[in-house]
Amino acid sequence: MTTIDLKLHQHFTNRELSFLEFNQRVLAQAQDPHVPLLERVRFLCISCNNLDEFFEIRVAGLKQMHDAGASQTGADGLTVEAQLAAIHERALELVQEQYACLNEALLPALTANGVQLLGTEDLSPAQKSWLRDYFHGEVEPVLSPLGLDPARPFPRIQNKSLNFIVQLSGEDAFGRDSELAIVQAPRSLPRIVELPATMGGGFVLLSTIVQAFVAMLFPGMDVRGCHPFRLTRNSDLFVDDEEVDDLRRALEGELAHRRYGAAVRLETGVTCPAEIVDFLLEHFTLTRADHHAVNGPVNLNRLSALVDMVPRPDLKFPPFTPVLHRRIAAQPDLFTAIRHQDILLHHPYQSFSPVLDFLRQAAADPQVLAIKQTLYRTGANSPIVDSLVAAAHAGKDVTVVVELRARFDEEANISLATRLQEAGAHVMYGVVGYKTHAKLCLVVRREPEGLRRYCHLGTGNYHQGTSRAYTDYGLFTCHEGIGSDVHEIFLQLTSITRTPTLQHLLQSPFTMHAGLLARIAREAELARSGRKGRIIAKMNSLVDPEIIEALYKASGDGVQIDLIVRGVCCLRPGIPDVSENIRVRSIIGRFLEHPRVYCFGNDNKAEIFCSSADWMERNFFRRVEAAFPILDPGIRDRLLSDLELYLRDDMQAWQLGPDGRFSRVSPIGEGTVSAQQQLLERYTAQGALNP
Repeated sequence: MTTIDLKLHQHFTNRELSFLEFNQRVLAQAQDPHVPLLERVRFLCISCNNLDEFFEIRVAGLKQMHDAGASQTGADGLTVEAQLAAIHERALELVQEQYACLNEALLPALTANGVQLLGTEDLSPAQKSWLRDYFHGEVEPVLSPLGLDPARPFPRIQNKSLNFIVQLSGEDAFGRDSELAIVQAPRSLPRIVELPATMGGGFVLLSTIVQAFVAMLFPGMDVRGCHPFRLTRNSDLFVDDEEVDDLRRALEGELAHRRYGAAVRLETGVTCPAEIVDFLLEHFTLTRADHHAVNGPVNLNRLSALVDMVPRPDLKFPPFTPVLHRRIAAQPDLFTAIRHQDILLHHPYQSFSPVLDFLRQAAADPQVLAIKQTLYRTGANSPIVDSLVAAAHAGKDVTVVVELRARFDEEANISLATRLQEAGAHVMYGVVGYKTHAKLCLVVRREPEGLRRYCHLGTGNYHQGTSRAYTDYGLFTCHEGIGSDVHEIFLQLTSITRTPTLQHLLQSPFTMHAGLLARIAREAELARSGRKGRIIAKMNSLVDPEIIEALYKASGDGVQIDLIVRGVCCLRPGIPDVSENIRVRSIIGRFLEHPRVYCFGNDNKAEIFCSSADWMERNFFRRVEAAFPILDPGIRDRLLSDLELYLRDDMQAWQLGPDGRFSRVSPIGEGTVSAQQQLLERYTAQGALNP
């Protein structure tokens, strides 16, 4: 029998190109006429924001490697140079589709529904007069036109800021011929302005207003052109944990420079003259491949404000109210409810408020002695932090592991760490060299039987805002073994201790990778022995080559494998003799699918873990992560039912082919299935699911 080489490059998809495919699926939501119109605008903005972050981090990193002469390849075999070339081609297609969606679909549909985004040519004389007054009173006072000449060099351009390069002719007050000037739009200015209803209403972009009245900034000069442009910069922060004495102070220093990292991409309008584009590219040391000429505003992200400004609920998803878990509704004392039985919350269908109440009750309960918590992202003015501060003020032992390096939340996390320290909490920043990404909360309570540990373990962040937009699971338990494991992890994060031996949890960077490989191998052994090997796994990203090879081997042994991967997937399903028994689908819908759930058939004794970790090398080896088992049989059945529902989805599902491209799943018959909609209806109708 011929042995198949599972490491061949053609068996893997490039991570960066897979991300662009994910963003294509997000854009498809904006193109879908079945999605409410203003939600389509929101999805368009999300796809643009995703692309921004992709260039700020991933492309910026590749360009650094290229400039340093690196040529190493990943499992897919693409060199750094080949990746950049492929990204340029694919990203250009994506940007063109984004603006085609805006101009050919969304703007006409908005106009047809009475929501007008007006250009200069659409304005009536009265509207132009009102906007002129608005420009004079609200915009002009905060603008600082900057001429370009030897005495006035090109100003520093902030990352993703709105700027205009203005072509001029004539002499200024000092008799100088100034041909170019830069106008920077401060972030304090609203990017969309609503016209009064007395003038017919409508909305106008700030860039349209500036271009229409820019001549008012240059009296006596002839304005020959005004061209908006936007620069994307490298936004990754580099701090060598082992080389700094104070991680927090080092990060604060880096944050000051984030807005001015190396230039990565230049966006201009399609009408910007070639000589101006060349001038900007040369100044920012960019090439033609780094330039995107767009047919519309240079920052589509700003259109997200329109969604909130337009009071049209008929053009948005129907509102819903997350329901309170039935057992918690019947027993508001969470410690009593958890002692009775484990409780699994499914957000956003079920309310996040029990998580907030868990901390509030712990802070106020005189029997609670200690609270330990990990915080990765919490959002501004977090009630979680309020409760931790209250607990510290009440004299309880409060220990919080704050991940300062949560990307784009660094500044907020430094602020909340300061607040917690001032309240008397013990604040730690995790372990040098590893991000703390696990979602854990531990409450130690004195009870008649002795001390008892109550835990909340989640797949998502302790963030009230995202709990309404992301799907996630959170488990409440006072199981002695799980509580002991969580306690050991906190000891590891806050003290100096040996690697703990955990009874139930899998933990990165120690046991998770090996534990998953062992369970995949177990399913393969079951299949080889004639029994049923089965794996269902749901996650955001699947990248790790060793895990992928193990899945390929298990597929070859006859294991039936279903993967629900929202974003990046480097595995290629359906390759003859390699991955014939693997199916990969992606669900893109109203809510962002965020939970990680791993189900191993285990010879009809299903073993299910929920986790904070995707199947990526960084999660396995460079982060502190936790995967917690579902021990309650009823909850286990419920999770398995949820996974099977996602596998039946034929409304919001995409299927991955052997070529690395996703195609939309076609509805089968009349009985179409949308997993998110069914879950929404089920929870709403029943109030909450038991257990």
